[in-house]
Amino acid sequence: MEELAAPTGTQMDLTGKVALVTGAAQGIGRSFSEALLRCGAKVALVDLNRSTGEACKKELDGEFDATHSVFIVCDVGSEDQLKCAFKKTLDLFGSLDIVCNNAGINNENNWEQTINVNLTSVIRGTYMALEYMSKENGGKGGVIVNMASLAGIFPAAHGPVYTATKHGVVGFTRAIAATSKLLGYGVRINTICPAFVNTPLLTSVNYEEKMGKYHVFKDSVKALVHHYGMLEPSLIVQGLMKILQEEELNGAVMKITKSKGIHFEIYEPTLIQPKVK
Repeated sequence: MEELAAPTGTQMDLTGKVALVTGAAQGIGRSFSEALLRCGAKVALVDLNRSTGEACKKELDGEFDATHSVFIVCDVGSEDQLKCAFKKTLDLFGSLDIVCNNAGINNENNWEQTINVNLTSVIRGTYMALEYMSKENGGKGGVIVNMASLAGIFPAAHGPVYTATKHGVVGFTRAIAATSKLLGYGVRINTICPAFVNTPLLTSVNYEEKMGKYHVFKDSVKALVHHYGMLEPSLIVQGLMKILQEEELNGAVMKITKSKGIHFEIYEPTLIQPKVK
């Protein structure tokens, strides 16, 4: 694994910053939340699973100031619930600086729900974050990190709809990041595309009720994980911190793999951007 280069340019001091993290009760979201608290930020832990979320909050309170975090039960697929989570965060902490649209599922059998959670909620969460953070709306700027996957760059035969949602997250993030730059929102928007990560999401391939006819690929996926290796959430946290600290990153598509560590997808130069009058 390659070592991270030292951050360049102006660095973001996370002390006192306010972050909202979806899917925060376990896996990558839990690791993000813990890292942000360790850096002095205040965190809204947003998750659908009440019991896991409350247990997460209790454990974090044992290590960090209990007033620096709040657990909010929320189905990110519900516009009203997500809007309420943002409002509760602002009401409690008074501001918003970082949003991690991290919640995701893998359910090929109920593909409409997968689209709603993995893509629609990311778009909605980005727009809600911009509503509060964009300088166009009187905000003070900030950072949005949208979680995708290597399936957002390469096709995964065992998960066509999952692949579609993650491709959508990558495309949307790159486009809205360009919009933010052109219109002076003052908000940097980036996406992270990890390979296989050691989280509960990965076990979904074992369940036929979730994978439907794609359950036939169960052993193939296990073979792929064995071949390419499993990432720990701690490495994804390093990717998050790199995005937060390196202020030139906007519209970046960060890839994280076992063989190459943290690196970036390189695209052809943008051909045409609209002129802003």
